[in-house]
Amino acid sequence: MKKGILFVVMVLFGVIGIAVAAESQAPGELHGNIGITYDTLYVFRGFLSYGAHSGIHPFIDLDLFGTGFHFETIANRANDSGYENAERWDYSLYYVGALETDQPWETRYKVGYRYFNYPDMSSHTAFRSPDRLGSIDLQEFYAGFGFPKLLGVPGLVPSYVVIKGWPSNSDTVVGCKNPFGGTYSGWAHVFMLDYALPMNALTSDLPEQKLNFHVETVYNAGVDPRPGGGYTDSDWTHVLFGLSTDFDLGNNMTFTPALNYQITMEDDPLRGVSPDHDIIWASMTVKYKF
Repeated sequence: MKKGILFVVMVLFGVIGIAVAAESQAPGELHGNIGITYDTLYVFRGFLSYGAHSGIHPFIDLDLFGTGFHFETIANRANDSGYENAERWDYSLYYVGALETDQPWETRYKVGYRYFNYPDMSSHTAFRSPDRLGSIDLQEFYAGFGFPKLLGVPGLVPSYVVIKGWPSNSDTVVGCKNPFGGTYSGWAHVFMLDYALPMNALTSDLPEQKLNFHVETVYNAGVDPRPGGGYTDSDWTHVLFGLSTDFDLGNNMTFTPALNYQITMEDDPLRGVSPDHDIIWASMTVKYKF
């Protein structure tokens, strides 16, 4: 399966190469980003996905001809064996836009649909037994709203995301057949605050780039992203603090290192799981914009 994932990634890179070549003949028709992220720990929505192991995430985000619609694909893969069933492809079709751009309450929004596919599991197959889990595929609708002028401080942006998730099939282990009594079905609410601090505001000797500070907290009411998890208390799950910056490598290439610290507030009593309450990890992203 890992060879298959590598093959698909190579094909996707080839498709983007063709798209870039086409763009040179027809400017403005197709744009987007292609890149890869390395995480020292893969923490997804507050939960460790690959234990104490790192992960990589090749991705493609296509701007569909300036219509406001985008299509994004992300592959999530562990850098160690034993996590094949937890390796995941995310497919998302979304729309971005803005409202009242000349007003203090200017609103930037992103609305979309996302499908989580676990390729090593049997897609759309019903749960039979602990040895025959069947499908653990998931899906969700999401809507995010950012308010860049609301607080009156340049670079300080509050935002909010609401997520409605449900299983791909109702009779799967993430649906009504979950042996722990829960289902992957419910809502999550993400509250965020970002601040982009110009580095040359500290001293003129620093380059003209920004330090990006990020804080978020999540209220989760049934959206458990772990394979076969299907259970989470309706409660505040974690608080995340992040720091990142972008380095322009030239030729439309960007390198983004980040450092993250999470305080985890939720245990999983039905499964006897107590996550680490303090998680620190770093990530590095290389991205090409075309």
